[in-house]
Order: sequence, then C-alpha cells, then structure tokens
Amino acid sequence: MDTNLRNLRKRIRAGDHDAFGDLFDAYARSVYNHAYRLTGEWSTAEDVVSLTFLDAWRLRDRIDEEGGSPRPWLLGIATNVTRNTRRAARRHAAAVARLPRDETVRDFADEVAGRLDDAAQLDVVRTALAKLRRAEREVLALCVWSGLGYEAAAEALGVPVGTVRSRLSRARTKLAKHMELSRTVGQMRDDRTHAVGPLREGDR
Repeated sequence: MDTNLRNLRKRIRAGDHDAFGDLFDAYARSVYNHAYRLTGEWSTAEDVVSLTFLDAWRLRDRIDEEGGSPRPWLLGIATNVTRNTRRAARRHAAAVARLPRDETVRDFADEVAGRLDDAAQLDVVRTALAKLRRAEREVLALCVWSGLGYEAAAEALGVPVGTVRSRLSRARTKLAKHMELSRTVGQMRDDRTHAVGPLREGDR
C-alpha cells in the first residue's frame, strides 16, 4: 500500500487542514466530473463539489486509515450529496410549478440549438441515462466514467461487489438498446430529409 496515501488518510481522520487542502487539490476535478455525469448540470456539479468536501470534513472520522486512494470514499459522499441535491431540486421545481404563471414570449434559442448535431447527440445520451434507475446511473458513472474498479465502486456505494457488477451489466444493456433505437429513428429522419431535400433547396 502507498505510504503517502495511508498517511493522507490518517491526517484526514485527525482533522489536518493541510491534508484536506491536498485532498481537494487532488480530487475536486474528479468529484466535479462525477457530479456532472449524474446531474447533467455544471452549476449543480459545482454545488455538489462544495457540499461533498464539507461533508467529507464532517465525516472525516469515518474514513478507514488502512486503505488506498480516498477517491472511492469521496465519490461515495458525492453520490449521496447528489441524491439529496436532486431531491431538493425536485421539491423546488414542484413548488415553482404551483405558482401562477405569466405569459411569456416564446424563446427560439433552444429550438435552434436543438438542431445542432452535438446538442442532438447530448440529448440522446441524456434521454438514455434518464431511462436508467438511479442505482444503475450511479454505478455507471463510477465504473465507466470515473474509472473505478468493481471493488472501489462497491466501497463508494456501500454495496457488495456482485451488486455493482449486476447493476453495471443492466445499465450497459439498457443503454445499448436505447442508443440503437435512437440511431434507427435518426436514420429514418435523415432518409425523409434527403427525400424532400430537392424541394427545399430553393429556400436557401
């Protein structure tokens, strides 16, 4: 085991402020990326980073001194923070939806942006991820995007390794089916667009 990592864990557990500075410098980006993959929102991801390290300080006595990288521990905290943040956001959205609505002028910016290829691809991915169960999204984010092994992901989520494997397998299967369906539908749309293309060229 890396002596530096072991010492870092001990310093964190002891409440060493410099150790937490080192922890933030080393893993803030990883937490940020993980939070974005779960939420799809940069501003929310920034909030999750702040809350994660605040919780890490509050929960410092729970980190095991005998371990390797503290990254799984941090990502586990970030996963819980994200769950709470999303629940709070849903409650807020529900409260706002109950307020009287003023008439607004339609904004075409989103409609135009939606025609861009990159935006369309991102929408496909987000739609696919939304179809996964929360537990499946979390294990996908940890194992595929954050690069944790099964054991580290199990540590982060507090579940058995076998559970991580089965959730990841289900997530990959569901994503593959949705992406294939999206490609088929997209191809059908392209074919229709090409078929009417000559009739629309004069409008350019």
